[in-house]
Amino acid sequence: MSNLATSPAAQPHPSLPVPASLRAAGLEARALRRPLVLMVTIHNCAFCDLVRTNYLGPLHRQGALHAVQIDMLDRRSALLDFQGQSSSARALTRQWGVRIAPTLLFFDAEGREVAPRLEGIAVPEFYGAFLEQRLDQARAAMTGR
Repeated sequence: MSNLATSPAAQPHPSLPVPASLRAAGLEARALRRPLVLMVTIHNCAFCDLVRTNYLGPLHRQGALHAVQIDMLDRRSALLDFQGQSSSARALTRQWGVRIAPTLLFFDAEGREVAPRLEGIAVPEFYGAFLEQRLDQARAAMTGR
């Protein structure tokens, strides 16, 4: 059973969970020996839906990656950060300097970015390759290779 609490009202799209705690999500990813892939999204974003439906959702369901999502405009839902402090998705995405959706961030369990961000989706034909490259970099950083 997942340690991630989700709320149907806060869930932008059912294919990826919305975490109540990034710390818990990071620890769960570490237990699975995977980086935490955090998708920053906004409601009704066609590009976000494309990334979720064609890339993250299927890989998450297959167990190939551990992914969660947050809505960068959500100020109301409580979200614990990687240190266990109460915050919101909006506050955290502003702190991280995220300005566009979709943005994928690749974290270790302590909340350190372990691969370059994947911002936007300028060339859909190459998105899968870009994602796989970032996942390889994140895995290598986490294993010290």
